[in-house]
Amino acid sequence: MKFVSELKRTNYCGSLRASNDGQKVNLMGWVDTRRDHGGLVFVDLRDRDGYVQVVLDPNATTMAAAKDVRGEFVIAVSGVVRKRPEGMANKKIATGEVEVVADALEILSEAKTPPFQVNDAAVSENLRLKYRYLEIRSHELNQRLRLRHEIVRTVRNYLSDEGFIEVETPILYKSTPEGARDYLVPSRVNQGTFYALPQSPQTLKQLLMIGGMDRYFQIARCFRDEDLRADRQPEFSQIDMEMSFVDQDDIMGVNERMAQLLWKKFRGVDIGKIPRMTFNECMNRFGNDKPDLRFGLELQDLAEVAGGTGFKVFDDVLSSGGSVKGIGLEQGAEFSRAQIDKLVDVVKKNGAKGLVWIKVDGTGKLTSAVGKAMPEDAIKKIFARLVPGGKGAAFIVADQWDACCGALAALRLHLGRELKLIDESSDKFLWVIDFPLYEYDPQAKRWAARHHPFTSPQNQFMQDLVDGNEKVYGDMLAKAYDLVCNGYEIGGGSVRIHRSEVQAAMFRSLGFSMEDAKDKFGFFMEALQYGTPPHAGIAWGVDRLTMILANTEAIRDVIAFPKTAKATDLMSESPSNVSRDQLIELGIRLAPSLEQKSVGSEGKTNGVVPE
Repeated sequence: MKFVSELKRTNYCGSLRASNDGQKVNLMGWVDTRRDHGGLVFVDLRDRDGYVQVVLDPNATTMAAAKDVRGEFVIAVSGVVRKRPEGMANKKIATGEVEVVADALEILSEAKTPPFQVNDAAVSENLRLKYRYLEIRSHELNQRLRLRHEIVRTVRNYLSDEGFIEVETPILYKSTPEGARDYLVPSRVNQGTFYALPQSPQTLKQLLMIGGMDRYFQIARCFRDEDLRADRQPEFSQIDMEMSFVDQDDIMGVNERMAQLLWKKFRGVDIGKIPRMTFNECMNRFGNDKPDLRFGLELQDLAEVAGGTGFKVFDDVLSSGGSVKGIGLEQGAEFSRAQIDKLVDVVKKNGAKGLVWIKVDGTGKLTSAVGKAMPEDAIKKIFARLVPGGKGAAFIVADQWDACCGALAALRLHLGRELKLIDESSDKFLWVIDFPLYEYDPQAKRWAARHHPFTSPQNQFMQDLVDGNEKVYGDMLAKAYDLVCNGYEIGGGSVRIHRSEVQAAMFRSLGFSMEDAKDKFGFFMEALQYGTPPHAGIAWGVDRLTMILANTEAIRDVIAFPKTAKATDLMSESPSNVSRDQLIELGIRLAPSLEQKSVGSEGKTNGVVPE
């Protein structure tokens, strides 16, 4: 093989321009397309940088292999760059002004006919995931992965210049409660015990602050055994950071400047100062704590006009402390009954019991599904509050506050997408602050941490937490903050508890016995007693961040080897069975029902821990 060993690659295919005219080059890559024009063969040669047209003469002694070249063959060519003849330039590609006239060719690797063309966007997702290594050859996925690299490199350089030190933390760590389920790893050396893959490096980065590192960051791999969505995977990367001797405004400032840098570099826009909004205001205006601000349709509180109307649904909800809220839509007058029924399904799927609608019909009169159950003047008042212009439709949900907000948030987003109200040409940022410290879990009948159990309460609630004053838990606010962009939470963090007695009180408030707290977090609680600086941290989702900057809607599009919605890898067919010998070595046995289903002719099992 003369190429590779003797003749080295001189250029990437996509790098050639008119300025390279007359230059001798050696190129290596994949055959994208082959066109036989009788005496000459034209090949579009592809590598990670793009394409260039190569002209082959199969009759030349050094080009005998040209007649055998097919799609996805890996070849090497040597030749001279020349400008294409007048009127023959291809303006669709960056190298369209030139071609390479080859004088030598070598087939480095042959290829079977692939199951799909690498740049065919119509291929099913399952097929693309099964042959992900082929899809990576596509221009689109290639560019997204390169964008991801540039984003991470920019972040590394920025944080390093800000005085942060990159530190790697363990992947094999301790299982801790709260949050999503852990992925467990059995220990062979200490049978019957397990490591957990980290959901985040939370306690570890706090220990680094106790250790005096002052400013830490890491592009951290994290693992969560939870149900998947378009913007969620079982393993993911986050830009993880922690700072000592700071409060909320300090760390938000560092991260706001980082967002400004990223958008300036990759979008070419100045996002300016990021506005702030409290959790309660977010919920009341948009229905959730990560609102998409690129369109309106804000929620309106209707308690004042909906109460006392005699409509039993509204009266019962309001008397029980619930909420009546609605959305007004000027375009809604043209909605058919079938379209409205679809909106009813949206709110029901998102927790509401139903949807009240009011709209103007073709004659200019108000019509409503509850027209016979509510006085006409009440219907007019509610409609006027939601649709001041007098033409359109109003949609109302009555339920407990969180259910009401959640259902209308889903309806708002559905309408924004269906009616193309979202300004896709812009990005809108928001800091969400003043989160509740706790949320009540009615099933467990106890308080749970809204963020995580290491989040500090705001100063005015500190003593109540230490005193265990449960009466005010529902009113306590956290020093927590989320960075939201276009309806996605791209970063979230908090000021941490740095006093051991406050941390112990937090564990007690969450229902931990002292024994449980020591078993799960004893090492951390002890560390807090050796001089802990005030500190705060945040983590950004690399996948979501890249997804937004790549203008796609699924994080699978920016991950080299993603999982499916069932957390499976179609390419490697994992998770997969393991041999019985491996399980015996780990001290693991399957439940009988799983043993019968999972052991095949080769004596392999799926490795499930016995019940």
